[in-house]
Amino acid sequence: MATYEETLAKIQEILADALGADEDEVSMSATLVGDLGAESIDFLDIVFNLEKTFDIKIKRGELFPENLAAEGDGLAVDGVVTEEGLAKLRERLPFADIDAFAAEPDVENIQDLFTVDMLVKFVTAKQAAGE
Repeated sequence: MATYEETLAKIQEILADALGADEDEVSMSATLVGDLGAESIDFLDIVFNLEKTFDIKIKRGELFPENLAAEGDGLAVDGVVTEEGLAKLRERLPFADIDAFAAEPDVENIQDLFTVDMLVKFVTAKQAAGE
């Protein structure tokens, strides 16, 4: 199994290629959408390359779930994620920094949960589980 640093280096390479970013832009705290400019179609490419590079399987919606806190499901009210919604995010995104997000839980900030660090933690856990 690769070390954390080796996993990070490979993920930085994948993201730089997929998003046309410089590797130095792909820092641990960089967000995929806000900092690196990822769009929905890019997430498919990222998942494919993570699976291929690390020999893991990623189920649809496992890494990048859709509709995490849509209005009307009680998980967000007036554009703010509720406590119930935060609990759901912790469950669905166990490698994301939900505590930092909870300081300003606006629905529009959910995309900021998808960071390089989250990807490294996700891949490391998948490899450790033998998935």
